[in-house]
Amino acid sequence: MARAPRPGQVKTRLQPLLGPYGCAQLQAALTARTVLLALQVAPLGTFLAIDQLACGKRAFAGTVTVLVQRGDHLGARMRSAVEDVLATHQGPVVVIGTDAPTLTPTHLRAAAAALTAGHDAVFGPALDGGYCLLALPRSTPELFAIDPTLWGGPQVLAASLSAAETAGLRVGMLAPLRDLDTPADAQAFLDEGQLPAEIADLLHAATSLR
Repeated sequence: MARAPRPGQVKTRLQPLLGPYGCAQLQAALTARTVLLALQVAPLGTFLAIDQLACGKRAFAGTVTVLVQRGDHLGARMRSAVEDVLATHQGPVVVIGTDAPTLTPTHLRAAAAALTAGHDAVFGPALDGGYCLLALPRSTPELFAIDPTLWGGPQVLAASLSAAETAGLRVGMLAPLRDLDTPADAQAFLDEGQLPAEIADLLHAATSLR
């Protein structure tokens, strides 16, 4: 799941650090990294669901299958993306966003293994209360039917887990990761020294210019 790298419309909370064009550059780098990550695990079954189809096809045509996101909120867009993939491919499906730059193939494989072990859903929590990964063996619309106002906020994981419990789903959890959304996140990542080089270079350049 990705957004097209349009200045002023992506990673806006990082604008005090990067500016609108720097945020767009970061979004493009995060998206490219996420696509490569997915290709390492599923080279023949990677899909990019993006909000601007033409942009996605320009950047990734011939590399992955590009889908346009559909829906009025993030949950609806995630549900439609899962259903679009399952309409032509057998599950499971692992949904990842672009905001967690320390997500690795190991996380994706661990999620798939948990599904094989019998879980109905596997979440990769984010430290801010959201999640950066959701693995499903089949279409599970209950998880996307939470209050639409919660998507993108600090309660979305808790609400999703509550929905899973109500639906009687067996849920697995990975270790939590940090999202890259704010200048404080950027500084924490730089202090930890675990960012991919291309992402770290963008942030180091921005901090050195301040």
